Amino acid sequence: MSLRRPTRLIRPFRRRRTVLAAATAAVLTGGTLAGVLTATAAQEETAPGAPRVRAEASARDLAPAPVSVVQFVSHPDDDLYFMNPDTAQSLADRTPLTTVYLTAGEANGVNARPGLAAVTAPDKPAYAEARQNGIRAAYAEMVTGDRTSPWDRTAIPTAGGGSAELDTLRGHPGVRLVWLQLREAGSPYGDRPHSLRGLWHGRVPALGSLRAAGTPVGADFAYSKEQVVATLTGLLDRFRPTFVRTLDPTPGTDARTGKLRDHQDHAYGARFAQAALGRWAERPGHPRVGVQSYVGYPNTELPRALDHRTAGEKLRSLRTYAWVDGTDHCGSPAGCGDLKMADRPEGRGWTGTVRYARGSSTGWLQPGADGGLLAFGVLDGRLATWHRAPGGSWRGPERLPGGGLDGGVGTVRLPDGRIAVFGTRTSFAGPAGYRREVVTVEQTAPGGRFGAWRSLGTPGKRDEADRTPDVSAPAVAVDGAGRLALFLRDGDHRLAGRERTPGGAWGPWRSLGGADLHGDPVAATDARGR
Repeated sequence: MSLRRPTRLIRPFRRRRTVLAAATAAVLTGGTLAGVLTATAAQEETAPGAPRVRAEASARDLAPAPVSVVQFVSHPDDDLYFMNPDTAQSLADRTPLTTVYLTAGEANGVNARPGLAAVTAPDKPAYAEARQNGIRAAYAEMVTGDRTSPWDRTAIPTAGGGSAELDTLRGHPGVRLVWLQLREAGSPYGDRPHSLRGLWHGRVPALGSLRAAGTPVGADFAYSKEQVVATLTGLLDRFRPTFVRTLDPTPGTDARTGKLRDHQDHAYGARFAQAALGRWAERPGHPRVGVQSYVGYPNTELPRALDHRTAGEKLRSLRTYAWVDGTDHCGSPAGCGDLKMADRPEGRGWTGTVRYARGSSTGWLQPGADGGLLAFGVLDGRLATWHRAPGGSWRGPERLPGGGLDGGVGTVRLPDGRIAVFGTRTSFAGPAGYRREVVTVEQTAPGGRFGAWRSLGTPGKRDEADRTPDVSAPAVAVDGAGRLALFLRDGDHRLAGRERTPGGAWGPWRSLGGADLHGDPVAATDARGR
């Protein structure tokens, strides 16, 4: 986490077309659709005209693994600012939870309140240790009510060939913290080749470690891009989550400055996690996993989403992390928390909100042809469907072949009664090693199986730039004449759209204007068929 100057919120643009559409920001406080399905998205396409394939269901799908959560964040405190209160809810539910911190969070090494920073000597290993102490205190307090509850700290080998620190809350072994201790960028937006972003783009062959002062990890190491992905995949193998939380891998860029809207470590740490999840999805025998990504810095620009009591509980954990009271309750020479944040533990309004980067619409539910219900989500980056017959119980999931789907699938019933599903798919290809496109699949007959995935491309032509991947989940609706309208927030944070005629022919992408839109669009058809 690092701070930036807040910017002015611009109201979403609205335009009336054949179908009414509006871009909105999601205001949610809980987890994803875990009650009915564990949902986000990631999916792969079969070329148009390829043989149609059946969805698959197995006994393992119908007998889900025990619930377990893994959170991937880049810095100590990203989880407290951007994933809470969801983190606290998992802990209150006694769900096994492991948080993985990719970097040491050493910044400039100065652990002092802002007024004393100029007279405090920098010590990066000590500052990294102080932030660890603050996180351990905050988690202990959330679980036990006592921030001094002890932890067991050990070093574990990683699949990338290095070592990581594993902290386990004594008496609550399901609560674990993993510290990979890679060097952070040291700047939210600046050009830093020795960073997760530089490593992703091949600007450096390896990224070195920055070990905290008190860590049990005994030797320095360095990881290549492949070793980071292997390390995160190995942690998924070790902790076997059924649900994963990350920050937003595609926060987009500011149209005025060209800079990322979020800290570069946030975005690229999430991309490394996304790549590891894609690899883990191919491992046989792993539990089916859903993913939710969270908005980081852009929360500054958006309205509050939490009630005062929940926001107050979130702030309490951050005050503990920031060591506001200055009491020595950890016995560490490095300090017991992050004093940089002691004068402003609320950050830039982040304690008043939590927002999901994708998957905030209600388009995942449709009436079935038999009078029952069909629900749609994403497991292992594949489209998953659940069915409830009239008067019956939910059955599923059945998963379609393919991978790479992102969170936030939308569905629509076509004029002939078939259901079509729309989403976006991420692939790790091209010069930037990251590409996203809109994909769709539809039933071959009303109530029937789904056919092959088809790519609809993206509104922009900058597939290798940071902007293009930052497209929203799509919203779709059918008008009174049978035309299907698809809406998307593009990488420049404007509204874009594409229409399909009743005969099935798609028109080109068109810009619908707007400025500084956030969240996923929503589309609906009114009583007059517009």
